[in-house]
Amino acid sequence: MNQSASDAATSTTARAQIGVTGLAVMGSNIARNFARHGHTVALHNRTVARTDALIDKHGGEGDFVRTETIEEFVAALQKPRRVLIMVKAGDATDAVISELADAMEPGDIIIDGGNSLYTDTIRREKAMSDRGLNFVGAGISGGEEGALNGPAIMPGGPAESYASLGPLLESISAHVDGEPCCTHIGPDGSGHFVKMVHNGIEYADMQLIGEAYDLLRRALDLPVARIAEVFREWNSGDLESYLVEITAEVLSQNDSETGTPLVDLIVDAAGQKGTGRWTVKSALDLGVPTTGIGEAVFARALSSALDQRAAARELASGTLGPAPTDVDTFVEDIRSALYASKVVAYAQGFDQIAAGSKEYDWNLHPGAMATIWRGGCIIRAKFLNRIREAYDENPDLPSLLLAPYFRTAIENAVDSWRRVVVTATQLGIPVPAFASSLSYYDGLRAHRLPAALIQGQRDFFGAHTYRRVDKEGVFHTLWSEDRSEVQS
Repeated sequence: MNQSASDAATSTTARAQIGVTGLAVMGSNIARNFARHGHTVALHNRTVARTDALIDKHGGEGDFVRTETIEEFVAALQKPRRVLIMVKAGDATDAVISELADAMEPGDIIIDGGNSLYTDTIRREKAMSDRGLNFVGAGISGGEEGALNGPAIMPGGPAESYASLGPLLESISAHVDGEPCCTHIGPDGSGHFVKMVHNGIEYADMQLIGEAYDLLRRALDLPVARIAEVFREWNSGDLESYLVEITAEVLSQNDSETGTPLVDLIVDAAGQKGTGRWTVKSALDLGVPTTGIGEAVFARALSSALDQRAAARELASGTLGPAPTDVDTFVEDIRSALYASKVVAYAQGFDQIAAGSKEYDWNLHPGAMATIWRGGCIIRAKFLNRIREAYDENPDLPSLLLAPYFRTAIENAVDSWRRVVVTATQLGIPVPAFASSLSYYDGLRAHRLPAALIQGQRDFFGAHTYRRVDKEGVFHTLWSEDRSEVQS
């Protein structure tokens, strides 16, 4: 500890088990969650007024230690010191890490609980390790409500740090069937990587739900109140999930002044903070086809291109087909298509986790992800139990779509899935996530893909060579000469 921290220690009793710096809504709620579970929490914020506001309003919820400076904050912590950073990802996080590292001692633990890019976490973990400090990148999912009442937590970093930190994090996490929705994910940036993929699946899930809503509204002309009831009914079956649940709530909300469904008054431009884009970029680097997540990210970008969309509204639609006449049957088709497409989104996400684990030698366990995502997080869903069972039965499952339960579920849904995509196309209703998920499924099960032609083209213009199905080896055709074939 440096001299200023030692001076502060003479006037501050080191009694807090955990410190939280960055007391915006998420940080404040996490701090309150720790306190509610009996942990003494040291509080720090760049603006001290925010610390005082938390204590004034919620001080009765537990034992808080008020601090003003980083040195006083660090001195208030029991050893090994554990500090959770809840500030904006990027330069702000680096600045706080640097300030903390200067005030801490070897063996202390810095936890980044923000949505940091996993490669930044890898860099930070190495830098802190060189200084003798433990650095933990912890993905935290559940939003403001989860932070207060029990999130899903995905901590990476050194395994030895989890012996000290794990019990605190597990105590405040959501619990399902008595199990905490928190586990040590793996080394360095693995926690933030898994949280990134979680967010990518969330993007796909939300887009699929949006497409289902759009089909119910535009293809079947159902009123918003009826659509809310459809989602409420779906949430009582195999689609049960947090996102389907809140969809019914959003669609049930009417504007207090006009009585108009609130969804009709919200500008149809979806925002994004970047984790979806990170997921797609990472998938491209790893060579993993996360097509559903990619289409969801692009759909948000298209929704926000308001000027382009306004200019293009008069473009020709071509001849459109008739709307479905059997409402109940098509509602069930949409439900089946939504379920099948959601399974694809999760399957692609777990494929990306497996690829990241191999690339960075993290030795991640997909069943563990399914376990901790069952509660607290935004993508919590009933069928995560099925995903855990699938990976428990076969940890080396090539694809979630090949697990017996999900294979049967998709085979039962595939005819409905096709009808939905065809009908949407005939009606001119965009369903990028439904359609790309179905195409992915068809591509995965295809005996032959047109990639053979693509590889032939690559050989023609760039001598990139090809392999044959009937011979061993790598070959090249002399296209500009006599077109004979040579072995490379």
